[in-house]
Amino acid sequence: MNAIRFSIVDRDGAVSFVYDAGALASLLEACVSGASTLAAFLDATARRNRNLREYVSCGLAVFDEHNLAGHYNSIHEAIEHFSSDEWPVFRVVDDVTREASLRPTRTGVIVFNLVERRIVQMHNSYDGTVDVSQRARQLQRAGWRIVP
Repeated sequence: MNAIRFSIVDRDGAVSFVYDAGALASLLEACVSGASTLAAFLDATARRNRNLREYVSCGLAVFDEHNLAGHYNSIHEAIEHFSSDEWPVFRVVDDVTREASLRPTRTGVIVFNLVERRIVQMHNSYDGTVDVSQRARQLQRAGWRIVP
């Protein structure tokens, strides 16, 4: 499996998770669908990838259970002790998690900013990056910008 970090930003904040890079096509399709919230974005991915929405939703439920407002020791310890491709799904809640949400796995990190309709490929060595370039025109017509 080519694990890549995906970070998704909406008006309520940001979440970050590592998932099979093969899900990139589903995420790009969700962009074209016009989804503007995390929930709508994940619902749109479910058309092509049924497991992604459940993986992120369940991961966020666990995060919320173990990390109370202002008390983020659980996620901080995971970030400190494990490699970036082993971190659980998490919300960006402070500077530590913000920096972690931008840290690539061996394959890379891609940020989907639903507010500004921007896709940022900070580091992407996944062979399936062709998905992004092939869909560039379609994404641009839908109002998205792709930043290398």
